Amino acid sequence: MGGNRLPTFLSERLPFYYGWIVLAGVCCAGFSRQGPAVATLSVFVEPMTGEFGWSRTAISGAVSLGGILAAFASPLIGPQLDRHGAKVILAAAVLVTGVAVTLLSTVQSLLAFYLLFCVARMNFAGPYDIGIYGAVNNWFVARRAQAASVATLAQMLGLVAMPLIAHAAILSGDWRNGWLAVGATVLVVGLVPNWLLMVRRPEDIGLEPDRPTGPAAAGPPPPEPTFTRAAALRTPTFWLLSLFTFLVYPVQAGVSLHQAPYLIERGLDPTVAATVVSTFSAGSAVGSLVFGMGARRLGMRATLSLIALLMGAGTVVLLGVHGAPQAYAGGALYGLGIGGLVVALPVAWADCFGRRSYGAIRGVALSIQVTAQAIGPVLSGALRDWTGDYVLSLELFTALALSGAAVALLVRAPKP
Repeated sequence: MGGNRLPTFLSERLPFYYGWIVLAGVCCAGFSRQGPAVATLSVFVEPMTGEFGWSRTAISGAVSLGGILAAFASPLIGPQLDRHGAKVILAAAVLVTGVAVTLLSTVQSLLAFYLLFCVARMNFAGPYDIGIYGAVNNWFVARRAQAASVATLAQMLGLVAMPLIAHAAILSGDWRNGWLAVGATVLVVGLVPNWLLMVRRPEDIGLEPDRPTGPAAAGPPPPEPTFTRAAALRTPTFWLLSLFTFLVYPVQAGVSLHQAPYLIERGLDPTVAATVVSTFSAGSAVGSLVFGMGARRLGMRATLSLIALLMGAGTVVLLGVHGAPQAYAGGALYGLGIGGLVVALPVAWADCFGRRSYGAIRGVALSIQVTAQAIGPVLSGALRDWTGDYVLSLELFTALALSGAAVALLVRAPKP
């Protein structure tokens, strides 16, 4: 913790578990994470491509390149979480992202856009994810799924707010005002709480992870899995979860980025398209709560399979959009699946492999995730530029989601 005595001071005087304070700081970081989210960028696609004449493939490529950079960085960042905790990782991610997004208001060329957005997107896909869910999984065991759902809900609220903040700023000026507003929000919300309140693990200030209450609390707590990264890589569970990730995350990123321009091309008003993006985000918030509270009751395999089915159903509805009601319905269904995915998958990794080397294991898995996220937007943009519409890409994403649902049913918890 360095010279910061505030966490110890608070933990000794608070009438409740200090992990909830850590979770509050994580929620602030999660809200700020959405500055370079693909749903936020989606609001900027029309005005920026209209001004500069960039293709959809070109602007989508920044999302993909940022993801590729995160794929290389994540295996290096993960072990730092295990050694030092989430404080420095999250504070640096917020600061760099806020500055980069603010500077996007000054770009005059595609190269400048790539340099700034790729840095922000790399932070979004790598350090933010590792720091947020690493902190949650280090502090919570019995209530891990519930805490992860709260952290994800904060991110989904950010995903609701950021496109609306950007859209309002664009309407009051231009797209440059939009990036300024998003960058200021990232810095104001995300930085200070994490720097002051974050602690690596409860053991560092003389506490223990949360334990079951009620009848489940009788007797000693069940032992946690204690896989090292090398041991995890030797299990079928690691590779099946990775395959599931690789199938569904192109859908997550590809549909999220292109949903606003797709709906505008289908004849919807830009303001309606922006509110559909926020409806998708609201659906994600609901999905994070529903799956966070019910994932362990439903079981890991059924939970992940249902999530993929919801994502596939959302893309099917979007394929047939001819008016606002269908657009809102498709966005809500797809959002429910995304909210469940974001909360359930990190919990599945932690439940299967434990806290000891979560950062190192998740860092490798995250490189697969962000590579899949990098593929989705550029694939969707390229298919749109090739065919003239988004129909083929949505059909492909439907097939990937259904394949992910089938793979999820094969996942089993690894044996020690």
